[in-house]
Amino acid sequence: MPVVVRGGRGRRAWAARGLWAGAELAVTCGLVVLLLVVHQLWWTNREARAEAGHTVHSLEETWDTPGGAAGSADPGSAGGGAGGDEQVAVGEGGGVAPGSSGGAPAGGAKAGAGGSGSGSGTGVLRGDQAYAVIRIPRIAVAAPIAQGISKAGVLDKGYVGHYVQSAQPGQAGNFALAGHRNTHGEPFRYINKLRAGDEVVVETRDTVYTYVVDSVLPQTSARDSGTIAAVPRSDVKPSYGYSEPGHYITLTTCTPEFTSTYRLVVWGKLRASRPR
Repeated sequence: MPVVVRGGRGRRAWAARGLWAGAELAVTCGLVVLLLVVHQLWWTNREARAEAGHTVHSLEETWDTPGGAAGSADPGSAGGGAGGDEQVAVGEGGGVAPGSSGGAPAGGAKAGAGGSGSGSGTGVLRGDQAYAVIRIPRIAVAAPIAQGISKAGVLDKGYVGHYVQSAQPGQAGNFALAGHRNTHGEPFRYINKLRAGDEVVVETRDTVYTYVVDSVLPQTSARDSGTIAAVPRSDVKPSYGYSEPGHYITLTTCTPEFTSTYRLVVWGKLRASRPR
């Protein structure tokens, strides 16, 4: 009698093995994605906040030491690096554009030059050098301010970056800053909560400057370079901004959260300065 081969059971076994392998692969991929999310949302914040806090402490110690240097106690800053995704592009001749380093011009940017009321006392700064501290009481922010807006050298370290083509603290013009809204310390995560009258304090080696929030632009193009001009006014929404010279501060970050599609802008005016 011929032997009858029953293939149905074998096919079902192979199908079961395939389903099991697919399930294992799906679980593995899910775990990898979860780990990446945890790293991005938790670990980068933990690392960046620790480094930023250390830099704030180092700056304060340096300033309090007689004859201490003006710059950061952070020897790891090298300058350069890819442009940060919080930067607002500036048109031709404006100095910073997408993909640029956001670091200091050749030879460094000299803080305190070209404007009255500077007193920042920072001398010549190298690219990515931390040289001031920003404090925003309403949202419990205390972070270093560094020269330039490169991601690797400044923003991803939990620092707030200074647009090098803009004024320095206390100078006439516009002291323009950028910071992450999500991940890497996210110092500007809650600047959307700032309201008119809130204080933004900038501390340098020699002077403490108190700015007062005056206006908020909830959303504009990432290429709206008018927001960081010397007399800041939105090129996209001209009803937002100013028409007269003054002593301004500008805070820029990405919006909506967890995207880099648009920019959120907060403007303030200098109210007072005092010796540190």
